Amino acid sequence: MALFSVIGDLFRDHTIAGGYKAIWIIFLVFIPFLTVLAYLIFRGRGMAERQAANVKQAQTAADNYIKTVAGLSPSDEIVKAKSLLDSGAINQQEFDSLKAHALSVTPSV
Repeated sequence: MALFSVIGDLFRDHTIAGGYKAIWIIFLVFIPFLTVLAYLIFRGRGMAERQAANVKQAQTAADNYIKTVAGLSPSDEIVKAKSLLDSGAINQQEFDSLKAHALSVTPSV
């Protein structure tokens, strides 16, 4: 398990040059126990930081995707339509139409 964690961390870490990554991989293949131990001693502190950054980036991407897919809530659409009405961009009839449309749309679950 630790071997796969080290390999994953090697490829996730952009501060190590490709040649050094190759050397780590060669040692991991031929002397796995000692190499994992050495990696954890020399580079272990940054493993948790890189993993946390990776998880945070994935969570942010997922949150942004959900926000774009979900769209506006009915109350947000009504507020937006009200601001258009107040600015004079639309009339009362158009506002009522937008409000009715926003209230008639059911969110998909």
